Amino acid sequence: MTASISASYYNGIIIPNVIDTVSTMRVPDQTQPTTMHECLPSDAVGKRVACDGERGTVRFVGTVPPTAGLWLGVEWDNPDRGKHDGSHEGVHYFTCRHPKGGSFVRPKKASFGVDYLTAIKRRYEMEVQQVLGEEIQISTRTVEMVGFEAITEKQKVENLTDVALRLCEVSSPGPANEIRNTTPHVLMLDLCGNLLCCWDDVMAITEQMEELKELQLSHNRLRVPSNPTVRPRAFSCLRVLSLTNCALTWPQLLECAPMWPLLEELYASENDITELQKPNDVLQSLTVLDLSTNPLVDGAVLSIGELPRLENLNMSKTGLSTLRFDDAMPGCKTAMFPALKSLAVNSNNISEWSVINELEKLQSLVRLSCRQNPLLSQERNPGTAMQLLIARVGRLEALNRWTVLPEDRRGAELDYCKMFGLEWLASGGHRDPQQNRPSAEFTAQHPRYQSLIQKYGAPEDSELKKQEAFALKNQLLSITFVCPDETDRKSVVKKLPDSMIVQKVKGLLYRLLKIPGAELKLSYTSSKMEGKEIEIDNDLKPLQFYSIEDGDKVLVRWL
Repeated sequence: MTASISASYYNGIIIPNVIDTVSTMRVPDQTQPTTMHECLPSDAVGKRVACDGERGTVRFVGTVPPTAGLWLGVEWDNPDRGKHDGSHEGVHYFTCRHPKGGSFVRPKKASFGVDYLTAIKRRYEMEVQQVLGEEIQISTRTVEMVGFEAITEKQKVENLTDVALRLCEVSSPGPANEIRNTTPHVLMLDLCGNLLCCWDDVMAITEQMEELKELQLSHNRLRVPSNPTVRPRAFSCLRVLSLTNCALTWPQLLECAPMWPLLEELYASENDITELQKPNDVLQSLTVLDLSTNPLVDGAVLSIGELPRLENLNMSKTGLSTLRFDDAMPGCKTAMFPALKSLAVNSNNISEWSVINELEKLQSLVRLSCRQNPLLSQERNPGTAMQLLIARVGRLEALNRWTVLPEDRRGAELDYCKMFGLEWLASGGHRDPQQNRPSAEFTAQHPRYQSLIQKYGAPEDSELKKQEAFALKNQLLSITFVCPDETDRKSVVKKLPDSMIVQKVKGLLYRLLKIPGAELKLSYTSSKMEGKEIEIDNDLKPLQFYSIEDGDKVLVRWL
């Protein structure tokens, strides 16, 4: 069973007073003296604890024979901290999501945390008092820290707008309405990695912060509330919410979503999200959604395609391998993701150009990050892969964090036309528009090709490139390096792979020409472009990016 922190999950947890579900469950001894329980909350099962820097959830409280005394059965957030699945000597005391995710600890070793107000006092008030009361030694004189009151005035708790209580073991709100009096102006609250166990406790804190706009709750385990709308003021102004690594499923997120009516940015990476359901009447104001590092099933992303304002979507490390927008034919635009401008699909299983063709259907896409996918490693050099991506997605302004300049696009599209020109002709393409009828198969594989030859004209026969099988000999270019400002230097001819980046070419030239500490400036000339000198201005691009061919001259200058 894939476990997750939710009401149904907790109801399914085997606890001591529910013994009929597992016949081997041992009931803790209820005759223990009350003094043994004084250090424990009355409702300890389900509470969060910290122990030796690790956080977990209490799943069992009781005795574990043959040992004496009280034990806590804890399911750890980090399963590597655990030792077993909740069993001891054949008796099953509690259930874990991971077979090695649980262990028993003594109550005195576990911290059940502190309330919000105590954490605030520890984090802020004590630090300020320490600064004001400090004496420091300068040379041989002791100087008291006087005059810092004005500096620390802005740090007074009641003036705080950003509150950072990350890893402070916050487990509850504290006395009623005191937060409203203590930190009334909070705009950003960081409660990552604390001991909160349910959304009700979170809401009890945030409903006292009427201006709260950003909430960081990553690395917590929160039970879904029975009534998410019971406290309508808890998140009435919230715009940004981070829930990274909270063991959440998508249905649980949708169940909580009515709490966040104005939410614009949701960060939900590293959770237990596998399938996505359509968010009906919730999350409609989202502009940013991070679902990275979740084991999504193929096609799941289509369920959120109708979010009307979504501009930025991160689907990296989700196992994505296929994508189809069936509402749009090749060369047309889909109605899905109407506002999506930025998409990240890094570190996935994309191995077919058909996936990139589908991205061309997105009507607003201008930024794409597609690093570390099998598709790119299939090309014989990174420059070719980048050019194909640019040519296939016509509106891209940025690719893999690089700005796509107009000249980059023109070069990529012209090379694309030449690269697949022979296939186009063989499929029924023709330079005469009246006879130009490429096959449906070619159009599906190259949906932009027709628009590109309308833009640039069909490639000439001499420009058409035959696709050669990968071989090193097909990549080596014979390049003549010339120093036009140093006429006494002899030219040097080298055979280099066209995938070699400019930075490495410059490193080679430093050794060949023995130029210490100079900044090299490169350009090249080609017999096909008499009288024209083309600057090589990007150290991270391969030679192939600049369309340098066998026999070209590279001009080397330095400052």
